[in-house]
Amino acid sequence: QVQLVESGGGLVQAGGSLNLSCTSSGHTIEWYPMAWFRQVPGNEREFVGWIGSIGSRTKYADSVKGRFTISRDNAKNTVSLQMNSLKLEDTAVYYCAASGGGSTVYSESAYVYWGQGTQVTVSS
Repeated sequence: QVQLVESGGGLVQAGGSLNLSCTSSGHTIEWYPMAWFRQVPGNEREFVGWIGSIGSRTKYADSVKGRFTISRDNAKNTVSLQMNSLKLEDTAVYYCAASGGGSTVYSESAYVYWGQGTQVTVSS
């Protein structure tokens, strides 16, 4: 069983940076394409970024492209999300997820394992 745990969230001023981490306390995640989503209360979960199992391919939402970088260290069973130039609208709960496969990386339905989320709050 893959059990994902996110960490690294917190309060940061606009323009600042945070680095989120996601690890599995259960089975290895090295074979899973992984993604980050975020959710604001009252809204649907929103795709943020995706990384292939090897780590050579990445995809990003337009809203974060150029500011966020997703990476993975399979030896450490970890996926990270480096967030720079944070904006007020980046405030959300951030979730990591492991993909069940398939070509649809932007939809929640493609992901079979989810973490509990970590809160990111960007202040002015």
